[in-house]
Amino acid sequence: MTSDAIQTVRTRFFDTKIEFLKGVGPQKAALLNQELGIFTFGDLIQHYPFRHEDRTVFHKIKDLNDQLPAAQIKGRLREWTMTGEGNKKRLVAYFTDGTGILELVWFQSIAWYEKNLRPNTEYIVFGKPVAFGGRWSITHPELDLITPENENGGFWQPIYPLTEKLRRKFVESRAISRMMRSLLEISRPHIRETLPETLVQKYRLVSKADALWNFHLPQSAQWLHQAQRRLKFEELFYNQFRLIKNKLLHKTEYPGMIFSHTNLVKQFYENHLPFTLTNAQIRVLAEIHEDLKTGRQMNRLLQGDVGSGKTIVAFISMLFALDNDAQACLMAPTEILADQHYQGLKKFADLLGVNICKLTGSTKKKERELIHKQLLDGSMHIIVGTHALIEDIVQFKNLGLCIIDEQHRFGVAQRAKLWAKNSHINPHMLVMTATPIPRTLAMTLYGDLDISAINELPAGRKPIKTVHRYDAHRLSVFGFLKDEIAKGRQIYMVYPLIEESEKMDLKDLMDGYESVSRAFPNVPLSILHGKMKSADKDFEMARFVRGETKIMVATTVIEVGVNVPNASVMVIENAERFGLSQLHQLRGRVGRGAEQSYCILITDYKISKETKLRIETMCRTNDGFEIAEVDLQLRGPGDLSGTQQSGLLDLLVANLAQDGEILKAARQSAEEILNADPDLLQPLNQPIRAHIEHMGKEATNWSRIS
Repeated sequence: MTSDAIQTVRTRFFDTKIEFLKGVGPQKAALLNQELGIFTFGDLIQHYPFRHEDRTVFHKIKDLNDQLPAAQIKGRLREWTMTGEGNKKRLVAYFTDGTGILELVWFQSIAWYEKNLRPNTEYIVFGKPVAFGGRWSITHPELDLITPENENGGFWQPIYPLTEKLRRKFVESRAISRMMRSLLEISRPHIRETLPETLVQKYRLVSKADALWNFHLPQSAQWLHQAQRRLKFEELFYNQFRLIKNKLLHKTEYPGMIFSHTNLVKQFYENHLPFTLTNAQIRVLAEIHEDLKTGRQMNRLLQGDVGSGKTIVAFISMLFALDNDAQACLMAPTEILADQHYQGLKKFADLLGVNICKLTGSTKKKERELIHKQLLDGSMHIIVGTHALIEDIVQFKNLGLCIIDEQHRFGVAQRAKLWAKNSHINPHMLVMTATPIPRTLAMTLYGDLDISAINELPAGRKPIKTVHRYDAHRLSVFGFLKDEIAKGRQIYMVYPLIEESEKMDLKDLMDGYESVSRAFPNVPLSILHGKMKSADKDFEMARFVRGETKIMVATTVIEVGVNVPNASVMVIENAERFGLSQLHQLRGRVGRGAEQSYCILITDYKISKETKLRIETMCRTNDGFEIAEVDLQLRGPGDLSGTQQSGLLDLLVANLAQDGEILKAARQSAEEILNADPDLLQPLNQPIRAHIEHMGKEATNWSRIS
């Protein structure tokens, strides 16, 4: 049989419909299709457990304690009784192992248990023990008759993702486990090795077949650990392989304009730069200029905390384009941000005689026509705008550099549209974000981009002082705010909700606005929230920017907002309701001027352990990258990445919050292989080539079975 024929047989095996697996059948198959998206053998074998329960030991009733997450007990079922009425009706059985009595309680499926329980029979019970009224009880325990196979324990029970409907139909983790055993017993000949032998040896990885068996049905804790290691490495290896391959293709297939002249840049440096650049800004500019000189496409992500000086880096990057007879554009997600960038850049552009304009949804028709004409004839050098820039009517003479601010707010299609604005040679791309991204997440989400980070604040910037106060301290907080207003400062007060919620006892925005009005009767206030019309939001924000109002009462819509150097205090009500990254973004609205700025986090007295860690982290550090790492540990990668990037984070086994070292090794291995053998022609790399060809170009996770 040829290798192609063997490949086809393997592919067909994992494409087999799930109903043909022993013990499944059409009815269960329909349930698995509908509830879990499991249609084939390949889908089932990759329906991985999210944890494993230790069934290797038996506990004694006399040794039970509240700290046990679960306990397995071998004993005899004595008797049972029905008690309670209505929705409190329950079946209570009495179980003993000779060291004490354990109550087993069921609220659901009572009739089934009453009919099927056997008195004076030996069972194995498993569940979470809880002490109540001087007795231990387990609610809805797992119950198995003792058999020669289970009487000695000694196994790990995989716990699978399930739905309520499956549980009602008695398709629980143990049922999935039985199906998995049937599948694994017949699938071993069809599981091919997907990693080169060199990597398997280097990292002492178990085989793919052994990994799958021991992840689903571990022989021991050690085997489970090795199975997880292998599957995580493979998944992250293919994730990184795909991203690095795309990055190399981008650089080889898409030439970039060569920006070698630097006359304007030198002129700006020598005559007009109003401050000294930080070492981080100089390093990042050197990385950008290196890209722009190579003749290859720049595709770079610029990370920098709020206030780190990304805008001046963006402007100097634009000058590299202008120096070489090309145009530049900067796209921002909102009109307010676009206007802020335009105002900030125009004062520098005017000093150099550079023609700069702004294009947003509210630009007047006559002004638009002039902008369109000047962009086409090349007399307009820099344009700053919103989504209006990607309209078909906006055409350039020679667009050489696209800069996208807060890039996570734009979809891939929108970025691609901007990139296609030069039909002769695609412009260089620089995407910027003020949201620090943890290292492991950046490697996974943006592994196909080069990444630069501005990780120091400009000289003279005073770190924001962050303090935690409880609700009871509100009067003293208001006293402090009055002192700041008397000094001529402005204040943000942020609330988590717009209107009062019956479910959550939180300070809502309208209630907050009223209490602030009473506390500051002679102080003009602004209000801002997401349900307002855009024009009303802009009007309120503009009043605050001009200093006409002194306190801005808002929801999180000011999270990514304008620069108000005079705003020196950020008060966050119900800070326990906000994530760490969000708290950090909100804090970044202040600290823009030379004065000392403050962030006051107000919470209830009753806060969770996790909330305490968030608040302590905020009070301890202003470093966005450190905060992002803590946030990743607390929330996990899914919540941080957002849905737009979910395809790249299509991970089944690996966890970016925990598997940073494996990711690093996987990326390094992928880089080494692609640098040495980009077309995978060497025999030792055939497993990778065969696997990728089998998966096809469209698959987001190349580590999948099928």
